[in-house]
Amino acid sequence: MQLDQRDLEILRILSREGRITKAALADRIGLSPTPCWDRLKKLERAGLIEGYRAQINLKKLAPHVTVFVAAQIADHTAASFRTFEAAIQTLDEVIGCWALGGGYDYLLQIVTCDIDSYQRLIDAMLESRIGLSQYFTYVVTKPVKSEGVPPFAALFSSK
Repeated sequence: MQLDQRDLEILRILSREGRITKAALADRIGLSPTPCWDRLKKLERAGLIEGYRAQINLKKLAPHVTVFVAAQIADHTAASFRTFEAAIQTLDEVIGCWALGGGYDYLLQIVTCDIDSYQRLIDAMLESRIGLSQYFTYVVTKPVKSEGVPPFAALFSSK
């Protein structure tokens, strides 16, 4: 799918302001509402916009701890990777999981109410035989940057 500057601007604006009105979005990109709406629907149909969600301030909501875990699995077979990945899908505390190339197999982002609950989760993962053989825990002490907005300008700059 070919994207022009207006399409990219729609994506940039929505990645920061998911609740912007259609009229305000159209005004910001310099289109009338109907063509803007058509572009938005086209981006959604193409799968470039996967959804809209609220960014929750967990610090104001409840005490919690965020932990990143570098994980290794015991066997490097396709079945072992599938088993681990399927098990991770069932764990609500795991809010992000990425398969890695290099030293570790996965990087997990986990949010729990405290370190004790985190350790109980890890113990349960080890006991459940999902393939976890080794893990390294990194406790987040403070967020520095977590906006999660793609760098549109850098991705589409001419080389």
